[in-house]
Amino acid sequence: MTDLTAGQEVRRAREGEACAACELTTTVEIVVPVHNEERALSGCVEVLRDYLKRCFPFEWIITVVDNASTDRTPEIAAELTRRHRSEIRLLRLERKGRGLALRTAWARSRADVVVYMDVDLSTGLDALLPLVAPLLNGHSDLAVGSRLARGARTLRGPRREIISRCYNALVRLTHGVGFTDTQCGFKAARTAVVRPLLATVEDDSWFFDTELLLLADHNGLRVHEIPVDWVEDVDSRVQVVRTAVDDVKGLIRVARAKATGAARVPDLPARPDPRAAHPDAVLAENGGGLLWQLLSFGVIGVLSTAAHLGLYALLRTWLPLLAANLAALTLTTVLNTEANRRFTFVASRERSTARTHLLGLIVFGLYYALTSGALLTLTALVPGHTRVLELTVLVCACLLGTASRFLLLRGWVFGHATAPRK
Repeated sequence: MTDLTAGQEVRRAREGEACAACELTTTVEIVVPVHNEERALSGCVEVLRDYLKRCFPFEWIITVVDNASTDRTPEIAAELTRRHRSEIRLLRLERKGRGLALRTAWARSRADVVVYMDVDLSTGLDALLPLVAPLLNGHSDLAVGSRLARGARTLRGPRREIISRCYNALVRLTHGVGFTDTQCGFKAARTAVVRPLLATVEDDSWFFDTELLLLADHNGLRVHEIPVDWVEDVDSRVQVVRTAVDDVKGLIRVARAKATGAARVPDLPARPDPRAAHPDAVLAENGGGLLWQLLSFGVIGVLSTAAHLGLYALLRTWLPLLAANLAALTLTTVLNTEANRRFTFVASRERSTARTHLLGLIVFGLYYALTSGALLTLTALVPGHTRVLELTVLVCACLLGTASRFLLLRGWVFGHATAPRK
């Protein structure tokens, strides 16, 4: 790995401006990975540079990362850096890989925010400022452009469209994330946040983007997504099917890392706990306190119990009592856990949904054992009991189980929801 130009490091203050508050100007480094792009490189980088000079209000620098090109790409890139020495620099890598290029350039960056975009400029540059704005003001940690979000406008062939939609649907289904497009070549991150993530990301190729976003989401970082205008580059040399297969393998690997705890990234800057801006919005802070939690849990519990009993009575006409209880309880408990995550323990929304439901499933097992044990005991003690007595015993067991469930949810499942990340 060699730097082909001495270059100047990212400028930290605008020349000629008075340092009234002695603050550094926000800097943005835009990384453009290239491999054998002798035809597109010069024109596209000049278009990008011209746009930044005219329309981008922050201090910026462009870094072209050459991934072991074998054509005239290095010479063209070197000429660009000589022509625009303070605005463009070149980093030469002796090994291919988009992920490797981003990892290397982002890890070395001294900018406040790092950006990645494809050299073909398939994504409309008008989306650049909306991409970096939530990072510059501290609202979000990473930002991604999406060709599939509402409001996006894309022009590409049906084959790539279908593969992209299927792959991103698979990502959301298997990992429970909310972003719609992991592979769009238009992303940004706060440097202080992305640097610890880079040490955990394993992929150096096309899965790098997906892995980075999955790790960010798993570690409670805020990912901002914007719709973009995107036109397919007909000269693209990406092997879509092979890349998709490698990406599926990567999804399995990341899922395994999540299960073993290897996906937890230490040393991430702590995001402050959510605080209500309005003085009367007390319930929004720290889950609303014990009183709010009791009231919310009680309302959700009443609705869940009614739904449980109704489903049980309906299913009991076809199923044995244990099977009917299991089916009714499974459906209502999943909904109950999610409702409590969203409304009762408000400050827990950003923690891992998968882990929350896994622990909720364990609590469900204890709850099911209690209610089913009550029914079995009733059957053993009163063999010819009536349906009314059966429902009465089930109600009592549900009340006891609900109280125990609240204590377990509050003290175990959501017990550390409001603790700051270390």
